[in-house]
Amino acid sequence: MTPDQWSTAFTGRIAQRLRDSRRAAGLTMAEVAQECAARGMPEITEHSIKNLESGRKTSVSVADVVMLADVLDVPPVTLLFPLGSSAAVEVLPGRELSTWDAVAWFTGETPLDDAAPEGSPRDVLDSFRHHGDLVAASMSSYDLAQERRRVASTTLDRSRRATLLERAEGYEAHAFEDAQELRAYRERMRQRGLTPPALPDRLAFVDEPDIHPEAEERE
Repeated sequence: MTPDQWSTAFTGRIAQRLRDSRRAAGLTMAEVAQECAARGMPEITEHSIKNLESGRKTSVSVADVVMLADVLDVPPVTLLFPLGSSAAVEVLPGRELSTWDAVAWFTGETPLDDAAPEGSPRDVLDSFRHHGDLVAASMSSYDLAQERRRVASTTLDRSRRATLLERAEGYEAHAFEDAQELRAYRERMRQRGLTPPALPDRLAFVDEPDIHPEAEERE
């Protein structure tokens, strides 16, 4: 496939995914256009959608893809690659990959033998993904600790209460370690010039400075 043919075919694939997603959402072309206009892109009209889906329009902008994905409530990448409906895709002219490998390449998740060079785009993506994993781990451990405390507070059996409180202490220790690791990682991100994502309200304390009672007493 020549570069021109590939570009046209790529747009055609987006059009097919757009049509399938629109129908799955139960929306007409006019309704999609109205939603695009309401969200700030009135240039995506019913006529332009019709031209795209019919194949008369042979190119589409990144902004269009992102807006249409938002209106249709689908991840933008699913409009680009036929994940689940096609085993392989020509991701670039003359370069065919499995559809999943194409998605992983596009989102920066393709595993490589060597670690990404520090500061490279893939390294930055990996850093934020790891941060997300640490946040999820901290949320989970704190939720478990609170749940054990709650259950312990509602039992009148002394033996069971003691057991539950002991388990709660174990989860709290684990939650404390998770929070420390998250704080240290966020600090390393800042040292690299990266701005960590905002934390959930329940973990806001991770960014707060430690207050030492003995220091307050001296003041």
